[in-house]
Amino acid sequence: MTAPTAPPELVQLLTPEGERIEHPDYDIDLTAEEVRSLYRDLVLVRRVDLEAVALQRQGELGLWASLLGQEAAQVGSGRALTDADMAFPTYREHGVAWCRGVDPLHLLGLFRGVNHGGWDPYEHNFHLYTIVIGSQTLHSVGYAMGIQRDGAEAATIVYFGDGATSQGDVNEAFIWASVFNAPVVFFCQNNQWAISEPLEKQSKIPLYKRASGFGFPGIRVDGNDVFACLAVTRAALRNAREGQGPTLVEAFTYRMGAHTTSDDPTRYRVADELEAWKLKDPIERVKAYLFKNQLADQEFFDKIDAEADLLGKDLRARCLALPDPQPGAIFDHVYAEPHALLAEEREQFTTYLAGFEGAQ
Repeated sequence: MTAPTAPPELVQLLTPEGERIEHPDYDIDLTAEEVRSLYRDLVLVRRVDLEAVALQRQGELGLWASLLGQEAAQVGSGRALTDADMAFPTYREHGVAWCRGVDPLHLLGLFRGVNHGGWDPYEHNFHLYTIVIGSQTLHSVGYAMGIQRDGAEAATIVYFGDGATSQGDVNEAFIWASVFNAPVVFFCQNNQWAISEPLEKQSKIPLYKRASGFGFPGIRVDGNDVFACLAVTRAALRNAREGQGPTLVEAFTYRMGAHTTSDDPTRYRVADELEAWKLKDPIERVKAYLFKNQLADQEFFDKIDAEADLLGKDLRARCLALPDPQPGAIFDHVYAEPHALLAEEREQFTTYLAGFEGAQ
């Protein structure tokens, strides 16, 4: 019996119904334990995200950018990285942070306003979140050029959305990466909406095809298929490490929630579109695959759900217990060495605060 084939222009290894698909260029051999581990990642990452949304709605976070629906793109690409590779995120890569070992509490602390990104980028090889749209692409290319000159066996991956492809920084990063053959993977999570602007207002051609104009390959992958995202990203990173230069990966997915918690998507998209994408849920297709192939039983799924609940409760408790920083902490970690101007500004700020204390 011939295996089903993927849709045209889309690398897919697992259908929404949980059926395995063969691909001549991007196939992957996963053990039962590896599939179960990917399922666990997807469920726990979603639980972190849902807890963060709830915390924001209850006034405990200032803002949150949900990844709901994009878990497979982030977990698949995140698990493709080696310890030596460096990741450059936007502000939505909570799943990649999870894969790199960053405590989700640090992410919540950033949006609670009590830290500036509480993790060490070099400890996890995961840079701090970038709010400025597209600027991280330049950072990743520069870092990749450094890897190249050091002769290190590593690569960088940089995340951005479909809206960012209209930014000059992203296109400049494409040029530099191409000309210098930098070991970088550009990972675009095309979730169909740049806040309220649909994809057709961003590009007249599929985004992955833009890479050819800059002189490097582009590939579109089913962003709701964790198997395909893992296989495609693993291959792109391997090519980068071997000196074959950059690749643009377009993970074709969908943002199930709002752009951020300050956004109301019901004002610009129809419910039918959302319902259609619910049938492509990245978690349900892996669950179906595990069931159909008898790789997991109900006890396994119940265990993961219980673990997710415990994770959510623990994360909530630790978030609420986060202390407010001292006002002067804003001057810490700005420069690696003492800096005269910063010291002067710190002194002025300290004096200013002392004036309020005296008035009381």
